[in-house]
Amino acid sequence: MHVTAAEQLPVVVIGAGPTGLAAAAHLVDRGMEPLVLEAGARPGAAVRAWSHMRLFSPWGEVIDPVAEELLVPTGWVKPDLSTYPTGGDWASDYLQPLAEALGDRVRVGSRVTGVSRSGRDRTVDADRSARAFTVRVQYVDGREELIPARAVIDASGTWGGPGPAGGDGLPALGERAAADRISYRVPDLRDPVVRARHAGKRTAVIGSGASAFTALASLADLAREEGGTKAVWILRRGISGSTFGGGAADQLPARGALGLAAKAAVDGGAADAVTGFRTEAIERAGERLVLVAEDGRRLDPVDEVIVLTGFRPDLTFLDELRLGLDARLQAPVELAPLIDPNQHSCGTVYPHGFKELSHPESDVYLVGMKSYGRAPNFLALTGYEQVRSVVAALAGDHESAERVELVLPETGVCGGSGLFDQPVAEDASQGGCCAPAPELIRLGAGTPTATGGC
Repeated sequence: MHVTAAEQLPVVVIGAGPTGLAAAAHLVDRGMEPLVLEAGARPGAAVRAWSHMRLFSPWGEVIDPVAEELLVPTGWVKPDLSTYPTGGDWASDYLQPLAEALGDRVRVGSRVTGVSRSGRDRTVDADRSARAFTVRVQYVDGREELIPARAVIDASGTWGGPGPAGGDGLPALGERAAADRISYRVPDLRDPVVRARHAGKRTAVIGSGASAFTALASLADLAREEGGTKAVWILRRGISGSTFGGGAADQLPARGALGLAAKAAVDGGAADAVTGFRTEAIERAGERLVLVAEDGRRLDPVDEVIVLTGFRPDLTFLDELRLGLDARLQAPVELAPLIDPNQHSCGTVYPHGFKELSHPESDVYLVGMKSYGRAPNFLALTGYEQVRSVVAALAGDHESAERVELVLPETGVCGGSGLFDQPVAEDASQGGCCAPAPELIRLGAGTPTATGGC
């Protein structure tokens, strides 16, 4: 294929979420033609699925500047940049207008089922890089199409791949059979049906991140209104001063406040914490469920289980491409060391762009939350900077692509997921990012006086 012919092909962007639509805006700004393929019925389908949750970041940090330039001529009214949108606000007041500004460059109801090189499976070297990509799409009416592309930017996220309850990374024994009483999303307790599942009931929450904090805080609010409501918080690690996040030390105040709300739920008795519990089985006990740990411990029966153990990328439709992914995180190999939660204890993310996101297969990039694989703590700002750099590289502007500047707020959270039951013991004298070392919290006995943080 001649270079001039290849340049006439679109850059296919998979996913019409915040990062995918930002990528499309940058492509338009660079004079390239994007084609955004969204599996959901509307732009921002995954964001709409958690429309009841409020973002940690204010409006000023979740609007891509190039996307804003595309929106302004349409008469779009910029929100108050100091306020915090919900997922629903983000979708309706920014993502939907942005998709409309991009027009027919965005196709909804278009699920990508495969990506390859034209006429070449992953084993064939000959003439490979000169071949266009072929993107296989299935539409909601069952129709299929092969779309040629000059490059592929996968911004499909990880929302569709929630982690299981099992402590070994596999679904716990009996987890699938108990699916009618297990959910993998933070409940929207404004919904009468969802509220009825938890009001006056005993709910187990498995997980230790922001989603678990949100669920615990919501259930604590419900407990104040509905007697008999109780949460059981299941942690695979022990509890230390960092368990509840950075609190006042978090440069994203909304995130810090969320951790404090979860701590208040535990200290106030609305939630009981069970530590060092790695679920092996979920058994039926009449209409209730019993969680069983790897060490044989059995918890008192619960009515519902909420599993919030992170997300995983779907890589199946990329199987014919030559991707370079880290064996643990399933993130690009050059990016993985920068985001590995076993190594980075305070959410530090070094500047990164197209180089760290590149693969042995040229001109294919995983961006946004999907680029992080199984690593947590992704922010919209990261995705926007990623696509700025990637699109600059596709445009041949390597000076701009390499000029990556990314400064993210500290999370105030010490301790990676690999620490398991051990509390963090960071020595401030060694130049660690957190000082002093956290203290163990005695549940129900009050909170140690704060003396420092990240």
